[in-house]
Amino acid sequence: MSGTPRLLWWALGAIGLVAVTLGLAVGATPLSALAVWQALGGTGDATVVAIVRDLRLPRVVLGLVVGAGLAASGTALQSTLRNPLAEPYLLGVSGGAAVGAVLAVVLGLTAPGMVPLAAFGGAMLAVLLVLLVARAAGGRADPRVLLMAGVVVGAFCTAAIMVALASAPADTVRGALWWMMGSLGDAQWSGVRWVALYVLLGLLALVWWGRDLDVLALGEEAAASLGLDVERATRRIFLTSSLLAAATVAGAGLIGFVGLVVPAIARALGARSARATVLASALAGGALVVLADLVARTAMRPAELPLGAVTALVGVPFFLWRLRAGAAR
Repeated sequence: MSGTPRLLWWALGAIGLVAVTLGLAVGATPLSALAVWQALGGTGDATVVAIVRDLRLPRVVLGLVVGAGLAASGTALQSTLRNPLAEPYLLGVSGGAAVGAVLAVVLGLTAPGMVPLAAFGGAMLAVLLVLLVARAAGGRADPRVLLMAGVVVGAFCTAAIMVALASAPADTVRGALWWMMGSLGDAQWSGVRWVALYVLLGLLALVWWGRDLDVLALGEEAAASLGLDVERATRRIFLTSSLLAAATVAGAGLIGFVGLVVPAIARALGARSARATVLASALAGGALVVLADLVARTAMRPAELPLGAVTALVGVPFFLWRLRAGAAR
């Protein structure tokens, strides 16, 4: 991608490699980097091979996929809305996806692919609600109104989940609450494949529409003057971003602020065009979630922290800093 420093891709590749190695090596049974990579190749001690390939690798791959989806979704929303504070969690999209996924589980609709589809439906409903609330409060274009609308819709989604779980068995409620706080602990290859498929489709679509994202970032009037159908382009990018957010929620629960922090890091490292920013954010987001999961499962061992809490500890201060910087400008 022209204009993007080659060093960026080398740096992101190295960070990703380190994150994957640490994710596979650190745990209840510490392993060396050499043992990890031998196990990935199917050689070495049979017990180590089982630990790496059957227990830790699905979790690491799910972290890479979830981080990539969240970061790419945040990048697309920020470009479309021209708002550096936009991301699936803050705009209520993740909350809507959680409602759909929880309802699917409560109703027993757990066949392969059904939970992501239900989450996508919930995410789309949340998008519509956010836009309706923002329009009623003064217009979709105001970033502050959109953020307020996202907070309102997110609170409504939380209430809807509580109502859905009110009559559920105690075990289901405990599992759902832990899942809502984000976790990669239940990663299984069957579920990882479905999440990876959804995220891959969304990423390919956003990369394909990279030029539209670049044009939308110029503003609605400028985009229309360049011949872009603004309403159609915005709608399909919103749909794709919702698909990505829904897939991540279905795979790992609610994990906030990745889509806020990572695109800013990618741009700071030199990503310029929308395509480059989407791809760089996907790589950095995957590494960030794997490292955050590593902290979540080792910081208070043998207890495991919610993954969403770890990402929030990074994301909330970053959000406040960006909000203050925007107010100062």
